[in-house]
Amino acid sequence: MKDQTTIVPSVFNPKSWEIVSRNLLTKMISEFMYEEIISPESIEQAGEFGTYRLSLKNGVTYTFSAKERPFGSYRVDSGSIMRHEADAIHPAVSPIQFLLDIQDTVGMSPETTGHLIREYNHTLMADAHLLHKKQDQKADVTTLDYAELEGEMEGHPWITYNKGRIGFGYDDYLAYAPEQKRPVRLSWIAVHRQKAEFHAVSGLSHEDLLKQELGEQFARFQRQLAEQGTDPQEYFFMPVHDWQWNHYIVPLFGEELANRSIIFLGEGEDRYLPQQSIRTFVNISHKRRHHLKLPMSILNTLVYRGLPGERTVLAPKITEYIKGIWEKDRFLKEECRMILPGEIASLNYDHPYFSKLTGAPYQYLELLGAIWRESIYSYVEEDEKPVTLASLLYVDGKGNPYVSSLVKQSGLTLEEWLNRLFSVLLPPLLHYLYRYGVVFSPHGQNTILVLKDSAPRRLAVKDFVDDVNVSRHPLPELSDLPADLKEVLRSEPPEGLCQFIFTGLFICHFRYLSDLLEIHHQFPEAKFWGMVRDTIIRYQNRFPDWKERYELFDLLKPKFTKLCLNRNRMLDYGYSDGDDRPHASEYGQVSNALAMEYSCD
Repeated sequence: MKDQTTIVPSVFNPKSWEIVSRNLLTKMISEFMYEEIISPESIEQAGEFGTYRLSLKNGVTYTFSAKERPFGSYRVDSGSIMRHEADAIHPAVSPIQFLLDIQDTVGMSPETTGHLIREYNHTLMADAHLLHKKQDQKADVTTLDYAELEGEMEGHPWITYNKGRIGFGYDDYLAYAPEQKRPVRLSWIAVHRQKAEFHAVSGLSHEDLLKQELGEQFARFQRQLAEQGTDPQEYFFMPVHDWQWNHYIVPLFGEELANRSIIFLGEGEDRYLPQQSIRTFVNISHKRRHHLKLPMSILNTLVYRGLPGERTVLAPKITEYIKGIWEKDRFLKEECRMILPGEIASLNYDHPYFSKLTGAPYQYLELLGAIWRESIYSYVEEDEKPVTLASLLYVDGKGNPYVSSLVKQSGLTLEEWLNRLFSVLLPPLLHYLYRYGVVFSPHGQNTILVLKDSAPRRLAVKDFVDDVNVSRHPLPELSDLPADLKEVLRSEPPEGLCQFIFTGLFICHFRYLSDLLEIHHQFPEAKFWGMVRDTIIRYQNRFPDWKERYELFDLLKPKFTKLCLNRNRMLDYGYSDGDDRPHASEYGQVSNALAMEYSCD
């Protein structure tokens, strides 16, 4: 265990805890209002900010000031939040007390509330560490490399329990949380070919891949197996995270270890940095070697972070399908020069008994596997710099937004920089949607913005395995979709397909970016959304022959079904251990700021 005698008192102190607590409480009120989990009444309107009152069943009342924003969102003034109980009025600070206060009013079960208290405390712990890091920040984050910058990110902007990480102890947090930015060496195991499935893109063998990834260590592992009296040709080599090995593989795969279906080989030589998703690792010893996605069965932001077996097996085939579209489309390949770091190989090992259990909790079907993803470094040119899209929401310890620094360094005006941003991000995503009925989930974590001279130049999208969806509405372009992909890839009706851009990008990322720019640059949100809308219309004017598709996949219609992430955990799914991953809840409708009547045109 690391020496915590200096870490704990420096991170956990009254002032810092009050800051992170008030920030989380403010976020909870804002997002719960958006999702209509709470419905405060407006009691006074003075200028942009109005006063709101939330009366609860337990007799407690909260009052605060807030500004109504596009998409039915609210910016809550954190310093204005007051808690009224009996005759006492105090500034509200505690998000945990707020959760207890609203429990009966919103209808949360004690079980859900108890587990949420745990997730919120884990989130506050991580936020305290992040605040401490910011207060001690010396490096300019704009100089950080892609893999290092990911470790500065602060979690999902919308989900309020965004660093719940159920399963991690404090020692695990210090060792493995992305924001700790501690390089790890992954362990390796040999898995018997009769028990495991290896799949790869055409022309790539397991031996060729692993020789490339392991270098001289590949031959040493083979000798190690031979010295133990086993035939190396009967095994695949698979990386495994130490946390997963200690918490799930040894305790649950003991029989497989005993019968030599799984053999522990030891630690690899390369060093990796964990990324925002915790289970994805960038090789920092050899940057052009593949990124690795490994199961880490902690519960975080709605789901256990395992690897679904059926999708893992098909990852390379999904990659070939998505890249096959790109390869044949001049607009995507030559004009947009879109980057698609593919999942080019995968290994999956099903548990011998959970896999036979009908209706088994999904977490037990995602325990052991690996996906090799192409490195973003192998795609970018010498004068290009990849950054996670999530970084555009980052604000440093001095209150300076990362995006503001990029705009300043680029020499462009903010409006010019945003025009480039929208022109880089939207056309390729729209082209896949309108032309082929295929969508990604382009939220901040999956989307990589490639910069040149600090200005947006190209788009990269990753993580096809979990997030590629196709049109349920029949389209001729999907007629050749292979049967096995059709069975595994989720299909969506037209609005459901649009939601991946509308909610995944606009609600989940742009909604926060537009607010940040208005706060720090006084850039009107109406103008921001008008520019987004104009970018969509420019694309549609560029390809007028697809008018029917624009009407079918209508991103500009006045209302969309409101997808909710906090509501899913708090009221709908709770902490059920079902046989499928939970999905966003649907509740009410959201007014679309891109619709004609909401545009600033």
